[in-house]
Amino acid sequence: MTGNFTLSPLQNPRHMTDEEIREENSLVEKAKRNPEAFGRLYDKYFEGIFHFVFRRTDDEDLAGDITSQTFLKALQNIRKYEFKGLPFSAWLYRIAANEVNKHYYKKKRTRVFSLEEERIIEIFEQTDHEFTQSQIDLLIKTLNDLPTETMEVLEMRFFEGKNFREISYILNIGESGAKMRLYRAIDKLRKNFNLNWEE
Repeated sequence: MTGNFTLSPLQNPRHMTDEEIREENSLVEKAKRNPEAFGRLYDKYFEGIFHFVFRRTDDEDLAGDITSQTFLKALQNIRKYEFKGLPFSAWLYRIAANEVNKHYYKKKRTRVFSLEEERIIEIFEQTDHEFTQSQIDLLIKTLNDLPTETMEVLEMRFFEGKNFREISYILNIGESGAKMRLYRAIDKLRKNFNLNWEE
């Protein structure tokens, strides 16, 4: 084991309250009648969707194109949107995930997933323990060796602070499936780290 650390959602993600989700849905209902209201949703979520796509393509131009396509499809289909008690962003992330999958299917390429080193280092900064660069490098390598479908659940749970209900909706899998992918990632990490984790 190379060190002790606790894997828990980063401090910066902020969950919307139920009241904020309902208020946001009122804006979505306005956007169904008036496309100009959609602009506020676009401004709120563009950056998050772009980074979500970029981590799955590792190509800024491609990420920009897919993000634009995501919002275009959302605008075109917003009348079909049904409120399920989740933030509107969950629907946008689901569209984005589908667009990324379509891209790889059409190009017949192997999917990629990249996580910025700065985000990984944030995990270590949440602990009181001092870690060496070699330990940080080992964590990065361990994460990069995880299958893409496992890594994306880990990323959404711990780096974006999404709950399993939201993750399962975005990836169109059952909550039990999302948890199983996460548990596999935790098992891999425990081979090199004395890991505590907070679900």
